[in-house]
Amino acid sequence: MLMFNRSQPARLHYMANGFRILAQGDHVVCAVSGEKIALDALRYWSVDRQEPYASAELATQALAPK
Repeated sequence: MLMFNRSQPARLHYMANGFRILAQGDHVVCAVSGEKIALDALRYWSVDRQEPYASAELATQALAPK
């Protein structure tokens, strides 16, 4: 049996109550920290910016007025 390394980013469309997978992968990359976020651990994102965040603190930092 062949084994493949599926460590590639997914492409998602972020919606108010979830997300839709546009391209298969096992993670997304945080827009602030660059940290890999497993899809089953993804909890924070911006619908307007279509960006994922690794934590509530990073989401707050990204969305804070400058």
